[in-house]
Amino acid sequence: MAFNIGLLGLGTVGIGTAEILLNPEGRHPLIQDIKIAQVGVKSLEKKRTIDLPTDIITTDLDAIVTNPDVDIIVELIGGLEPARSLILKAIANGKHIVTANKAVMARFGPEIYAAANQAKVYVLLEAAVGGGIPIVEPLKQSLGANRFTNIIGIVNGTTNYILTQMTNHGADFAQVLKEAQTLGYAEADPTADVGGLDAADKISILASLAFGGKINREDVYCEGITKITSSDISYAEKLGFVIKLLAIAHKVEKTEPEKLELRVHPTFVPKSHPLASINGVNNAILVEGQPLGQVMFYGPGAGSGPTASAVVADIMNIVGVLHSNKKAEILDPLLSCSPQNYCQISPIEDVYSRFYARFLCADVPGVIGHLGMAFGQYDVSLESVVQIGFQGEFAEIVVVTHQVREGNFREAIAEILSLNAIKEIPSIIRVL
Repeated sequence: MAFNIGLLGLGTVGIGTAEILLNPEGRHPLIQDIKIAQVGVKSLEKKRTIDLPTDIITTDLDAIVTNPDVDIIVELIGGLEPARSLILKAIANGKHIVTANKAVMARFGPEIYAAANQAKVYVLLEAAVGGGIPIVEPLKQSLGANRFTNIIGIVNGTTNYILTQMTNHGADFAQVLKEAQTLGYAEADPTADVGGLDAADKISILASLAFGGKINREDVYCEGITKITSSDISYAEKLGFVIKLLAIAHKVEKTEPEKLELRVHPTFVPKSHPLASINGVNNAILVEGQPLGQVMFYGPGAGSGPTASAVVADIMNIVGVLHSNKKAEILDPLLSCSPQNYCQISPIEDVYSRFYARFLCADVPGVIGHLGMAFGQYDVSLESVVQIGFQGEFAEIVVVTHQVREGNFREAIAEILSLNAIKEIPSIIRVL
């Protein structure tokens, strides 16, 4: 029994997907039952590295999502529109969906899932998070018996590459970003990556799957790596840490109604932590639950081959179900998604964390005492206070706190900035 797919987008991942489907030898037998029926592209004139029959390639994407002969739409065009509209139109026409589009699923997932459940079709998105790393299906199936408490991930290869290079070579952010763009690891406009937006999309998706609720993407606190300096990298090293951009979803204990912490930000990670050794463009996602404990998923987080691998795996999942039930009267609950209510997200001010802060101060007696008193007024307990040296005439002091409420820490910082002896606070970074 053959199943026809409509492939929207023939970029890097689209070509990788087509190459797998056109070469089924040595792969799972189900791939032989999958046929590329139509391919939607922006331009017919563009030269491509794959040989497909010209009569199946079209710029009319609407015709593909409404084609009665197409069973599964594979959306790989990215962005919010027209991707969202095409996905919804395909669902309305009874098509199953496979997508790698984290942006559209993070923002419009509830709308898309509601339409899919009503139409009795599947929407699968393994490739949207972690590239070739299997994480979506394990959260829905293999680990489904657990009560999840934490998901902590390095889910953006561009920022991880930049921070790795800064760590290994003592380089500044701007220099490494330019190198990453030259190598193709960073886009010409890198805002979504270096600003943390891409990672925020991904943790929204993972949190929805793990905690069984809808996520308002705008509730995810997001901070990028653009302010990280070589000095911060150096101090992290001296204190026994490395800096990583982490995406964190944490279930807050004993809250009514139940609340989640959702945040993306640069973090001092202890060198002993499993995520500290994840370097280059690789991704890793640490999942914690009961009774499982901890498990970490690691591998290539982007690229043609890894992402296409995840796309084809989703197509195979749908084809496997359709083999036994061509007209899905009841959706398989282990493949479908039906989040009910929106999760309550804690404001960042209520999140508890440790902090690293670097101060430039006038070299006058008692300045460290003034810092300690200001922190103490707002119940911020200090783990360590170290005077590193001097920048010109100003003393450089590094502080690491114990676990504190962020709102209290921010109030203490505002108080400290009003002190005459404080010139500036160049860096504030959370500590895992």
